[in-house]
Amino acid sequence: MLDKPVGPSSMRAVAVVRRRAGGLKTGHGGTLDPLASGVLVLGLGKATKLLEQIVATDKGYETEIDLSIRTNTDDMEGEPEVVEVAKPPDRATVETALRQFVGDVMQRPPAFSAIKVGGRRAYALARQEKPVDLPPRPVRVNRLELVAYQWPVATITIACGKGFYVRALARDLGQTLGTGGCCRSIRRTAVGPFSIEEAIPLDDVPDPLEPHMLLSVESALTRLD
Repeated sequence: MLDKPVGPSSMRAVAVVRRRAGGLKTGHGGTLDPLASGVLVLGLGKATKLLEQIVATDKGYETEIDLSIRTNTDDMEGEPEVVEVAKPPDRATVETALRQFVGDVMQRPPAFSAIKVGGRRAYALARQEKPVDLPPRPVRVNRLELVAYQWPVATITIACGKGFYVRALARDLGQTLGTGGCCRSIRRTAVGPFSIEEAIPLDDVPDPLEPHMLLSVESALTRLD
């Protein structure tokens, strides 16, 4: 398990580990955006067969949402646009708004996402300023908790199923509150039974990769049962 830093893509992190593992087949169990950090579960060799099962597990996140701005990417990669708010919402109002996003809900993915539209990635079309119309998809949200709030930043922990977009939550929360909504940070804290506490920072992965640092296929299967 890697603790991916902000900056490199998930595939870049995979390439680093593959190289340090002597070219052993390597894949990941769920993409993290370049501007997101946290748990990235990797499978090496025969363990790559488990990755589809890992992708399907629930996830945990912590995000800081800035309610005073919006961007076309729903995070800080885009150009920020200040949203004037006559009266900032109080904590109780934000908590009430969050409740409508818990349970089995429909969520429209961000325009800047890897979903394919007519054979092309949505983000590629969005970068060319072409219209991207992604229909809402069903997602499961087990828990949303407002752990800190000082206008304009709301810090929220999330427990959700696969296919959930944290950036879409920021966008939709802002629309519900009549404010901006943009992720200042996203950190994945868990992928199924694999937590951030046991993840290894990418910079700490030795070259060559030491076998004792890897979880066996049998141990991984036990956790997934």
